[in-house]
Amino acid sequence: MASKTAAVAVDFARIYSSLGLGKETIAAVQAFRKRHADAQRLSNQYSSQPTTVDFAHYRSVLKNKAIVDEAEKLLKDFKPVTYDVSSTIKAIEAFEAKAVEKAKETEQKIDVELKELQATLANIEDARPFDQLTTEDVAKAHPRIAEAVETMLKKGKWTVPGYKEKFGDLNLM
Repeated sequence: MASKTAAVAVDFARIYSSLGLGKETIAAVQAFRKRHADAQRLSNQYSSQPTTVDFAHYRSVLKNKAIVDEAEKLLKDFKPVTYDVSSTIKAIEAFEAKAVEKAKETEQKIDVELKELQATLANIEDARPFDQLTTEDVAKAHPRIAEAVETMLKKGKWTVPGYKEKFGDLNLM
């Protein structure tokens, strides 16, 4: 019974979105959940049906008692067929192993992403406000910007390529 309450308490939509599961994994989990729900429904349906047959009732209702006797004999002699489910169990175990492996891979990816996000958040919190930055700070953070500016100064270029196209020409003369 605890498994039923645990299954109800799981919010699968949130799990799918928050873990970033692949489409294949989500489809496999949803297919498994559907098969499980169908099996539970059928089990509940058949367990509620009566399993005994009242042969005395049928003998009193039917004129041909031999048919009832033959049916009773067939029912008593009936032996259900046993199936070898070891191959199915192996397939389920293989699927389970693959699912566990993918879950571990997903967990590792999430851990790495979480560490990166925490580092980014710490960097953002520790950063100085934009209006307090100096050109030396920008050059130290991105040396290629400083190199580009120095090259432009050496060549005597005082305009930034693409600036006029983006912001227009503000010269009055």
